[in-house]
Amino acid sequence: MNVMASRERMTAAGLGRVLTAEAVGEAAAKLGVCVRPILRRVTDRQTGAIEQVTLPCGSTRESVCSPCADKARRLRMQQCAEGWHLAEDPLDDDRGSGDDADSDDTDPDVRERRVRSTRRRQDVADLPRVPGEDRSVGRTFTAPDGRTYRPSMFVTLTLGSYGRIVPGTGTPARPAAYDYRRAALEALHFPKLFDRWMQNLRRCAAFRVQYFGAIEPQRRLAPHMHLAIRGAIPRRVLRTVTRATYLQLWWPPFDTPVFADPESLPAWNPRTSRVEDDAGVPLMSWEEALDQLEADPDAEPAMVMRFGSQLDIKGIVAPSRDADRTIRYLTKYLAKAVAEAYANPDLEAVNPAYEAHIDRLHREVRWLPCSPECSNWIRYGIEPRNPGTGLVPGMCGNKAHDREHLGIGGRRVQVSRAWSGKTLAEHKADRATVVREVLAAAGIEAPSTDRIGADVLAEDGLPRYVWKPVPAGDASYATTVLLSIAQAKRWRAEYEEARRRLDDPARAGPVDNRSATTPPRPPDSQPASVACLAVKGERSESRSDTKCP
Repeated sequence: MNVMASRERMTAAGLGRVLTAEAVGEAAAKLGVCVRPILRRVTDRQTGAIEQVTLPCGSTRESVCSPCADKARRLRMQQCAEGWHLAEDPLDDDRGSGDDADSDDTDPDVRERRVRSTRRRQDVADLPRVPGEDRSVGRTFTAPDGRTYRPSMFVTLTLGSYGRIVPGTGTPARPAAYDYRRAALEALHFPKLFDRWMQNLRRCAAFRVQYFGAIEPQRRLAPHMHLAIRGAIPRRVLRTVTRATYLQLWWPPFDTPVFADPESLPAWNPRTSRVEDDAGVPLMSWEEALDQLEADPDAEPAMVMRFGSQLDIKGIVAPSRDADRTIRYLTKYLAKAVAEAYANPDLEAVNPAYEAHIDRLHREVRWLPCSPECSNWIRYGIEPRNPGTGLVPGMCGNKAHDREHLGIGGRRVQVSRAWSGKTLAEHKADRATVVREVLAAAGIEAPSTDRIGADVLAEDGLPRYVWKPVPAGDASYATTVLLSIAQAKRWRAEYEEARRRLDDPARAGPVDNRSATTPPRPPDSQPASVACLAVKGERSESRSDTKCP
C-alpha cells in the first residue's frame, strides 16, 4: 500500500471530523478539485493490498460541480482550437471520412422516413448548386508582402421574434401577446433546423464544410448557435443559405389537446398492448395518424421553422488574440443550464418577471411533443410510436422538457467528425498522455488511477485490480473531499517536480534543458513529443499554432 496515500487518508479522516462540509466544499472549489468526488475501494488481487481512490464526478454543470464543469469547458476549447485552422485535411484519415458523428440530434424520423415530395416551398429563395471539392480545409490567400493566410469564419444563427422584449431584461413587454408556444416548439426542434442549414451550406460552399458549434440561450431564452467554421465562405453565400433554409414538420396536428383533464388521461393496457381511454377505446396509432395526413390533399405541415433575419458573420485569422477570445466567447455558457444562463444566482435578488417568463415557457415545453415517441401525443388523442408502459403526458423522459433545459435537450456542442480527426475522448486522452509522458521522462511513477487501472491484468489474464464502491457510512463527505484535495495536491506536486527535473540538466540526466512555457525548438536528438509536453500542459487550450506529433 502506498505510504503517502495511507497518511493522506489518516489526515483526511481527522480533519473531516473537525471541518464542516461547507468549508471543505469551498476549499475544494478554490483549489479546482471536484466538490462531489466518488470514493472507490481498489483491491490488488495479487498482493491483497487495499487502497481507496477518489474520482471526479465529471459533471458539466457549474451549479453541480464548478471545477469539473470548468475542466469540461476547457476540453471543448481545446477541441475547438485544434480543428478550426487546420492545414492538413482530416478527410485523409479514415476516421474522418464521414460527417457529424459527434452529433446526437439526428432526425428520429430518418429510421422510417415516409416518401414525401422534395419540392421546395415557393416562398423561399432557390439554392445555387455548385460542383463540390472533396476537401474540408479552407483555401490560402497571399498578401502583397508575401505572407499567406488561411482565414476561417465565426457565424451566429438566431431565431426570429416571438414578441417585443424589454431591452436588457429578456422579459416580454406584453407576456399575454408573446408567442410562447412557437418559442417552445422552435427550441425543441432547433438542432433539426441547423442540420438543414448545414446541408444547404455544404451544397453551396463547394467543399465539405466542417464546424464546431455551441447552442446557447439568448437572454430571452430562445436558442441561438455560435459556429466556428473552418475555411472562408463568401458572406453572400451564407446569407443566401440562411434565407433559403427552412424545416417542415410533417406531423399530425397538435394544436388543441383532446384530453386536457389530467385526471382522465388514456393509459397503457398491457392486455391489448395499446393506449386506451377510460372507455377502453384505443387511441389512433402513430402510423394511422400519418396515413390520415397523407390521404389529405390539402394537408399542411404542423410547423414551418426558419431562422431570423439577424445573422452575424466574422472572419477569423489564427493565431491571433481575436481567435483565442472568440473561442472563449463561443464556449462561455457551456457550463450553465439554459435557465441558469442569465438567472441571478443571488436568491435575494431574483427578478420575479424573469422567473415568470421561465415558468411560462416551461409550461409550453413540458406539454408539447418532442418526437414521435413522446408521451405528450396522448393528450392529442394519438398513440406515440413504439408505445409501452410508463407513458404519462407531461412526464416524457427527454430532458428537453425539463425547466433547466427549456427545449434544448440534445447535446449543446455540435461537432462535425472531420473537425479535428479526433473524438472528444481522444482529445481527453491526449491531455492525460501529456502528463504521463512528463512523469515518465522524469522517472516519476504515474498517478495511482493509471497505475491500478482496470486494464492492468494479473498473471491469470483477469484484471489485477478490483474496483468497488465504498458504502456511504464508511466515509463522510468532508473526509472524501479532503482525501480528493490531498490526492490532487500530491499529483500536482509530482507534475511540477517532473517539470523541474526536465528543466535542470543536473537532475534530468539525458533530457535537454528547455523552457516549460515557451514553444521549444528541439534538436534532432530530442524526441519531439518530449519537447512539446510542457507546451501542451501549460499553454491555453485556445492556442492553435502549436502542433505536437
